[in-house]
Amino acid sequence: MAVPDAVPEAGPDSEPPEGEVPRYLRVAAALRDDLVRRAPAPGGRLPSERSLAQRYHVNRQTVRSALQLLREERLVVTDRRGTFAADGPGRDAGPPPGPPPAPPVARPVFPGGSRAAEALVRASLGWEPPPVALAPRLHLAPGEPTLVHRHRVLAPHGRELQRAVSWFSRPALDEIPQLARYRRARPCVNQPDLRLLYHWMHQAGLRATHRESVRVPAGAGTTAGAAARLSVHRVVSDQHGHVLEVTDIDFSAQEAAWTYEYSL
Repeated sequence: MAVPDAVPEAGPDSEPPEGEVPRYLRVAAALRDDLVRRAPAPGGRLPSERSLAQRYHVNRQTVRSALQLLREERLVVTDRRGTFAADGPGRDAGPPPGPPPAPPVARPVFPGGSRAAEALVRASLGWEPPPVALAPRLHLAPGEPTLVHRHRVLAPHGRELQRAVSWFSRPALDEIPQLARYRRARPCVNQPDLRLLYHWMHQAGLRATHRESVRVPAGAGTTAGAAARLSVHRVVSDQHGHVLEVTDIDFSAQEAAWTYEYSL
């Protein structure tokens, strides 16, 4: 399977056109399709990173990111000899000899789980100062702007099911290239795709810790006929204790489910 409309890869800080699927996801999708068709067969070696980069007209870092995603999905395994198609349920051949691959790391989908990712969403990215009380936690001076993500999930008839606002810290923008590129973006980016945010943190060598507090807002659901609501306050920190992201999510308790996923 070829990557549609493959073009030479731009530099690491370049921003894809709005709405375009990142190249490494397109390469991963092409390789995933080949693996489903058993080409190569389970246990078979995949082409080298250099060969894959030439095939899909991308750089090797893009190929590495695509292969990392497939490793986390347990579709391929990598050892010192190369990358091989993994053995799946019901297949005859086993994986290549050698040490077993590390188990994949499960990460939540930013910002509201897979259900929110599949629903009708309105989202935007902007650049503005956080609330004064939040600035020190984000390693910002009072009034200093940072990247902010606003996210709404709507029912088919337009009723709001969930809304969220996320503030990113200076360390997050310094350490995560996919976020840092928005320093030079226009003031507002509509419908940004940050669903792989926690995967990007992992790529950057950050071991994220998620701390979430759930509460019932005062007066929620007390009015006759009003839906009960819950709020979630999420703080994501790295292995050094530096805050990377602070998110506040408010949703209808009668319309949404909440799933907690943690990596230990």
